[in-house]
Parts: sequence; C-alpha cells; structure tokens
Amino acid sequence: MKIGYARVSTKDQNLDLQIKQLENAGCKKIFKEKISGIHSKRIELDKMIEQLREGDQIIIYKLDRLARSTKDLLNICEKINEAGASFRSLSESWADSISPGGKMILTIFAGIAEFERELIIERTSAGRKLALQNGIEFGRPKKFNSEQKAAVKTLIDNGSSVKQVAETFKVHPATIYRILQIMN
Repeated sequence: MKIGYARVSTKDQNLDLQIKQLENAGCKKIFKEKISGIHSKRIELDKMIEQLREGDQIIIYKLDRLARSTKDLLNICEKINEAGASFRSLSESWADSISPGGKMILTIFAGIAEFERELIIERTSAGRKLALQNGIEFGRPKKFNSEQKAAVKTLIDNGSSVKQVAETFKVHPATIYRILQIMN
C-alpha cells in the first residue's frame, strides 16, 4: 500500500499542495501533521510507522517534510526498513529506498552519520582529557570546601553527632558520612 506523509511547520501553513501530490502518486492513506520538525514527538509520523506492514511504501513530498537532519532521516528510514516497508520522495528522485541507487545513497548517508558520531565522541573525549589536565572538575559543584570539611571532622571529633553536624550544615547525614570516609 502507498502511504503518504505530509507535514507543515505551523498551523498557518497549508498542506494542500503536498496532499495533492501524494494523491497523484497513488497514496491510499495520508498522515497529516501541523507541527515543527524540531519536535521529536510527531504523533502522526509515529502512528504511521506503527501501522506499517511488509511491502508498504511511504511517499513524501520532500525530505525536509519527513526529517530535519541526516541523523533523523536515517533513524526514520531504519524504522521503515524494520517494518519491511520502503520510502520515496517525490521531489528528490535519488531518495527512493527501493531503487539500487537510492539504497546506495542511504548507505553512504549512514556511513557519513556514523563517521560524524565517531568524530564527535573523539573530540569530546579529547576535550575532557584536556580539561582534566587543566584541573577542571566535572559533575555537580561540591557542597563543601576543604575548610568546611575540616570543620565537620573537628565537630565530630569533639563529640557532636552526625545528625547534629548535618543539621548545622543543612545537609543529609549521608553527606557527613561521605566527608568522614574521605578524611579518614
């Protein structure tokens, strides 16, 4: 079955051109949305993908109506392929997951997206290592500086209970226990 997907970004925009093109392409069912592609939750797109069956073909007017990025396109295509369906863009003739050329292009895109992910991971890792070498600490800001930690130890050594010290510093007793573990 040929299934259409039409989307515009705002409520003021009109779906008519896309719907007419999808009907001319033989779509028996058309899912329509008026929502920005930036939103990760596109209810009609999700509903369409859930209903896909083996041999169905998704037809779109333009790729930017389906996905906002190469990564997004590849994720959607993967879901379509997992359902045993295919997709085709009316405006971009190369975007046809049935044709050998379209499959090749999607494979190249997938390779480029994976390469981009690996580069991002590599750069992030290098940046973290450099930051650590420069003394930058990651994670939540510390509640206690070294002077406050020393004060906690002194109070405990002078007979205050963990609960009393925790109330003094307005923290949970577990925080005081962690400080005492580090200082011993």
